[in-house]
Amino acid sequence: MRRCLAALLTSSMMLTACSGATGSPAPDTPSRGFRVEEIAHGLTHGWDVGFLPDGALLVPQRPGKLALLREGRVLDVRADFSDVLVEGEGGLLGLVPAADFATSREFTTCQTHQENGRAVDVRLVTWRLAADGASAEKVRVLLSGLPVNPSGRHSGCRPTLGPDGALLVGTGDTAKATVAQDRHSLGGKVLRIDAKTGEPLPGNPFLSSADPAERRILTYGHRNVQGVAIRPGTGQIVTAEHGPSFDDEVNLVRPGGNYGWDPSKGGTDDQYDETVPMTDTTRFPDAVRPLWTSGSTTQAISGDAFLTGPQWGADEGALAVVALKGQKLLLLHLDADAKVTSVTLPPEFDDRFGRLRAVRSAPDGSLYVTTSNGDNDKVLRVTPAPPQPE
Repeated sequence: MRRCLAALLTSSMMLTACSGATGSPAPDTPSRGFRVEEIAHGLTHGWDVGFLPDGALLVPQRPGKLALLREGRVLDVRADFSDVLVEGEGGLLGLVPAADFATSREFTTCQTHQENGRAVDVRLVTWRLAADGASAEKVRVLLSGLPVNPSGRHSGCRPTLGPDGALLVGTGDTAKATVAQDRHSLGGKVLRIDAKTGEPLPGNPFLSSADPAERRILTYGHRNVQGVAIRPGTGQIVTAEHGPSFDDEVNLVRPGGNYGWDPSKGGTDDQYDETVPMTDTTRFPDAVRPLWTSGSTTQAISGDAFLTGPQWGADEGALAVVALKGQKLLLLHLDADAKVTSVTLPPEFDDRFGRLRAVRSAPDGSLYVTTSNGDNDKVLRVTPAPPQPE
């Protein structure tokens, strides 16, 4: 059975078990609990979290603002975001510090770009943070030409550094029918590029193509990739992706893989038909099946990150996935092949913080989560709850 049912019971989403490799297992016994601390508030749609070597955090905000969080203080970083198209789902989006930030002080953002009020593209821009953290200057446009919808819809754009130093970027299909299956477009893809130059990297599956866009593609056939996480010690890349009104997906990246989203129905329909399957195995028999789906509903899952460190106990190695519409944090427990063995729903997040956008694992193994409610948004730090006395 391709799709399994999902139901909302009280304030928790309970995913029923179903047969088949892509089924969503039932929730398992909860962990011992999480401790959730608010470390910042007063933000607006915090889209990501970037960890700096000195312990500070960079938080991009969708309306075109950048915050530096240091020692409990929220500082506005002066930077020229006047060319950011702030519309709908578009704006200042994902962020990743450079691997050599300690010396270069560089970081890269995803942002929708406009010129004279006209939507141009989605692009990756590299910046340099001043020594005092008060300002940032634009260094280079790392990669331009990602498609954009003037409404901002399905802008995607989550960057993550791989263990080999490659920059992995999940992108959205801009709600255009043919984009996801078009290997000459950078939309609806996972890209793999050089983090300093934006160029394609050796080992990419379409490196022999004459088209530089296709050479940058790692996978295609995606709707709107919102999370890209690397499983520690394995190199496995796991993405989180919005479904339409069903089947949010968690996927394991297979280089060259087609993930089966095709609202153009083989180019026969120029309308954006969202009734088609998220993974259309009838049209694409070799499409990569998801590890997990939300079933007949959607939770609008966004960021994903792995829990790292022995402090997490039985939850070490689980994949944390946050949801906007569902206002939940899900823990997916995976086996060695990244198949989902169980799902838990920490009650500390049940409809308590509203819409959750980003989740990232910090160098110390703690988990950072941002809210995206549009008013007094927060950055939360998540750690295991202290053991209860017997």
